[in-house]
Amino acid sequence: MKKIILIVITLLVALFVYINVNALEIVIPDSAIRVRVIANSNSIEDQNMKMKVKKYVEREISPRLVGIDNINEARDIINSSIDDLDNGISSLFRDYGYDTKYSINFGDNYFPDKDYKGIHYDAGEYESLVVTIGSGNGDNWWCVLFPPLCLLEGDDTDTDDVEYKFFVKEMLSKISFIR
Repeated sequence: MKKIILIVITLLVALFVYINVNALEIVIPDSAIRVRVIANSNSIEDQNMKMKVKKYVEREISPRLVGIDNINEARDIINSSIDDLDNGISSLFRDYGYDTKYSINFGDNYFPDKDYKGIHYDAGEYESLVVTIGSGNGDNWWCVLFPPLCLLEGDDTDTDDVEYKFFVKEMLSKISFIR
């Protein structure tokens, strides 16, 4: 009888864990600041440059926001970084012989609808740092700059060092009649 009860409890716990794990969803806070880089076009050259700019912006801004938990302080840091970004992007374009204009805007900017990894993000005006390259007719990249959710994204394929543990299973295995 104990084994049947234990099996039922284990199945219920497993079902509960399965439902909750699948219900996890990243919710962007209302007080978030996004970052977006829009390519000139979808040509290979323009998309490559978009990714170079994206990496540069992440390298330049993300470390400055680590440990910041106040949105006003984050705004001040981003505002004070615009000139550095402008100089860096200009230098990046020169280094690659990329002769296209760009603009940097920090404020309320339009974002289109997006479905990503099963999550729907609504279109709308969002506080954001936007780099538009050329005409801005190409695909874009965006993430949340503050709080720094972009830093959490990582590489989906690198799961070798991930170890999953279930507290309930560990506790049940400590009970003497469970083996």
